[in-house]
Amino acid sequence: MTLIAQNIINVTNTAFLGRVGEVELGASAIGGVFYFAIYMVGFGFSQGAQILIGRRNGEKNYSQIGPIFNNALLFNFLLSVLIFAISLKGVPFVMKYAVSSPQVYDATIAYLDWRIYGFFFAFVNAIFRSFYVGITQTRILTTSAILMAITNILFDYILIFGHFGFPRLGIEGAGISSVIAEIVTLIYVIIYTFLRADTKLYGLFEFKKVELKTVLQILDLSIFIMFQYFISISTWFMFFIFIEHMGERPLAISNIGRSLYVLLMIPASALATTVNTLVSNLIGANRKEEVLPFINRMAFISFILVLPLMICTFFFPEFFAHIYTDDKGLMSACIPVIKIVSLANLVFALSFVVFNGVSGTGNTRTAFVIEFLTLFFYISYVYYTAIVSPSSVEVVWLSEFVYWTLIGALGYLYLLKGSWRKKEI
Repeated sequence: MTLIAQNIINVTNTAFLGRVGEVELGASAIGGVFYFAIYMVGFGFSQGAQILIGRRNGEKNYSQIGPIFNNALLFNFLLSVLIFAISLKGVPFVMKYAVSSPQVYDATIAYLDWRIYGFFFAFVNAIFRSFYVGITQTRILTTSAILMAITNILFDYILIFGHFGFPRLGIEGAGISSVIAEIVTLIYVIIYTFLRADTKLYGLFEFKKVELKTVLQILDLSIFIMFQYFISISTWFMFFIFIEHMGERPLAISNIGRSLYVLLMIPASALATTVNTLVSNLIGANRKEEVLPFINRMAFISFILVLPLMICTFFFPEFFAHIYTDDKGLMSACIPVIKIVSLANLVFALSFVVFNGVSGTGNTRTAFVIEFLTLFFYISYVYYTAIVSPSSVEVVWLSEFVYWTLIGALGYLYLLKGSWRKKEI
């Protein structure tokens, strides 16, 4: 449900902007993926905290969870301040050299000028999320997800199109509404934590001093996750930059494909997050022999869950294309990409569960190496099919099969043969 909320922002922004224009639709893809790449630095740090919290929870060492949470919260907030300051000058500089169309550039900057304020709230919220996933009490994430989705849809409707006396802001309205949704959600999670969580048991908010040792321990686990996530999403950003050089229509098609693809990923992504923390819990409870059978079961469940989604999207692509646009030409052009992402989601369902199992063992350096090797082949394929020997947009999108097949195979090979059973954290 948390992943649904994050992606409801993506889907609603794309669906509303698809009715504003193709330039805005394409610009929101570039701006959205750029924001997400930077956000994943903070999210990656929270994953290190989540692994440690999960391990202490498995050991029933609850009093050690608070110091992890408290120091992670402070670190991620300070990190968001630093990244925001860099983004103020860095975003226009990067986009100036990355985007070829002046219209797409202007629209992207208009979106990101507002969207980057979300870093403050998203980075802090990521630590609360790591706490609740780490202690395996995720019900709060469901209600916060629903709240985020409703808030974003409401303000998208009001600000993009200018309803209820508000000015028509277009793509700027999409950026503002996303930030508002993140603010409202963080306020709710903080209030819930004070009222409902056992703050004394875990030692939450009992912040006496910065524990550098704890921060460094989290960083030791998370630094490679942070690089891994940043490089991974940055590569996706490069994907859209390459597509943008093919023209505004291919970029608009790819944003619709991305939006639907990320939505289809939600069941497998949720299970993969669960695998990450439960693998850590199993190892903490000294049940290492159960790890690989558990990952196998979860990969199978993940595949079965996404199979009906694949059938729906593959055989009824027109219905899903219509969610994003009323333009019949754009709808028709989207259909091949929609069919490709629906099939790619089956490979993703297996591979992402396996890969999160690797991260859950605590050997994040190996996970980073696997990711880096895979991304090399992925971006090489994209660059060749989009720039060196320009093909149709659907041929470029076949890169998803390259990525997920490689990362799943390498991850499973490590789980079978690797040294993760000897690692202590």
